[in-house]
Amino acid sequence: MAGFGSVFMPEMTIARYDGEQWSPSEFVPSDKLEFHPGAHGLHYASSVFEGLKAFKHADGTIKLFRMDRNLARLVKSSNLLSLPPIDIAATEQMIIEVVKKFAEQTPEPPGSMYIRPTHIGTDAIIGAAASPSQTSCLFILLSPVGNYFSGEAGTLRLLIEENGMRCAPHMGMIKSGGNYASALGPILQAKQTYNADQILFCPNGDVQETGAANFLLIDGNEVITKDLDSTFLHGVTRDSLLTLASDMGMVVTERSLSVDELLQRVANPACEAALSGTAAVLTPVGTLIRDGQEYTVGNGLEGPATRKLRQALNDIQWGKVEDNHGWLTSI
Repeated sequence: MAGFGSVFMPEMTIARYDGEQWSPSEFVPSDKLEFHPGAHGLHYASSVFEGLKAFKHADGTIKLFRMDRNLARLVKSSNLLSLPPIDIAATEQMIIEVVKKFAEQTPEPPGSMYIRPTHIGTDAIIGAAASPSQTSCLFILLSPVGNYFSGEAGTLRLLIEENGMRCAPHMGMIKSGGNYASALGPILQAKQTYNADQILFCPNGDVQETGAANFLLIDGNEVITKDLDSTFLHGVTRDSLLTLASDMGMVVTERSLSVDELLQRVANPACEAALSGTAAVLTPVGTLIRDGQEYTVGNGLEGPATRKLRQALNDIQWGKVEDNHGWLTSI
């Protein structure tokens, strides 16, 4: 089976900013992208992206999930990296057009069409490390996907890292490739040394997130997760799950969580932990590793609250229940 995000639709939509205005968008082949090898984004990481999904409902219609939130974050990411301003309405139309074109290739649930808007600085000036790119390109890539993590019934193993950070603390809330690259080395080392699936970054003992997903602790009727600041990603899936948890009468607590408190709580057999994200959805965590010692989360298996929250989110995305929050956009 092809890996998540490794299959692409043959065309994508693209628009370019010339320093003054955006060009009209057009469909182009998705197997190549042309700009100068001296492009700012290649040398100085002026590149940001988003990840959202389109879902096929039982009646054959295609629905985009929370596109407005993803586009708002794309704007914020572009602003923080001093990229040219995004035209939200035009970008929304680019997404709708390309998803419409390949609507027939959208997988049935639990699959979906993963949508990757990407914005890259294209100024060909390698002496401009301290200056922003005045030109850029924005493209929308599509990939039909299934589950992000293999093994639906399994749980993840996380290595607790209390010294390093996933990325620079003022950059955590944006989706920039450099953030993921900075975490890659430690993650690979954790896999080799501890057979860990991911690292849970906890600088100075403050539980934040993993290299690719937000972290949620579910202790009885309470969901605990870090309060929003600039150090970690403001996940759209995270926000959706917290909203649904509140709808269910659960207590949602956004606050600092120490590693010591985390390990104390997960000793409770009824405690659960999970990773949330557009790709991961809500994936259970079964083991935490600290200083070479392993700590089982609850009973080590996926818990009922994790299943309930994920199912509640999927039911909305897949059109099985009413979308009371207005999260779905028809195309």
